[in-house]
Amino acid sequence: MNTKTNVIRIIEQKKIDYQSHFYGDTDAVSGVEVAEALGEDPEKVFKTLVTVGKSKEYYVFVIPVKGELDLKKAAKAVGEKSIEMVKSKELLPLTGYIHGGCSPVGMKKYFRTVVDISAETVDTICVSAGKIGYQIELSLDNLRKIIRLETADITV
Repeated sequence: MNTKTNVIRIIEQKKIDYQSHFYGDTDAVSGVEVAEALGEDPEKVFKTLVTVGKSKEYYVFVIPVKGELDLKKAAKAVGEKSIEMVKSKELLPLTGYIHGGCSPVGMKKYFRTVVDISAETVDTICVSAGKIGYQIELSLDNLRKIIRLETADITV
């Protein structure tokens, strides 16, 4: 990988095993296109979504790129009556990341994080390394060593 992102620095500081992937010279926009650019199964490439609950608390959901967040299941998983996606313009000041480069690791502040239960069925998952074009691949157990997370059925 050409650049060490903050996410990679955090992982290396904690001495966690991971693999880095770079897909910079593509027109990949959607998560499925990113998976194709990486040559990875879309079942193991995950996207990071940031939401806000009725209580005004923020939550992070990590789901497969070809999946869709079920807002009702996600709200139930965090004990909210309802949740909605944060607006794109709120993402950078809230997390430190831009749309398309949002990682569950290294946000400005910790937010309760829920990973879709399907992550338990694959050896490793790929998530953003905090910059468009960069991904990290690691086991769910290793991701747990970096951030507090829980798993739940949160996709449609």
